[in-house]
Amino acid sequence: MGKPDNTGLMRIVRAVKFSAQGFQHAWRHEAAFRQELVLTVLLLPVALWLGRGPIERALLIACCLLVLLVELLNSAIEAAIDRHGSEHHELSGRAKDLGSAAVFVGLTLLLLVWGSVAFDRFA
Repeated sequence: MGKPDNTGLMRIVRAVKFSAQGFQHAWRHEAAFRQELVLTVLLLPVALWLGRGPIERALLIACCLLVLLVELLNSAIEAAIDRHGSEHHELSGRAKDLGSAAVFVGLTLLLLVWGSVAFDRFA
């Protein structure tokens, strides 16, 4: 059961605070997140220019945000595994590899969508 003082507006305020802390941790401790965030910031104006309509623009931007989302989840998995212990364990390695593979899929999707839109625009 939830905490009695964690309802309504206070719940939203706390959720925003925890989300902000998560972004701060990702920026401080995750080089891949910093790189992907910089890439996203650089690609956002390009998406607005490259996309021919609101759907294409939204798709281009959504792919960038999806990469950030998957990277945050991957970083959370890695942090939880690393907290558990530094000794090698097959399941820990598998969890980290699966998280890394998820980021790779997100980046592949980004390249596929951006490449398709760019090809359609310029070919």
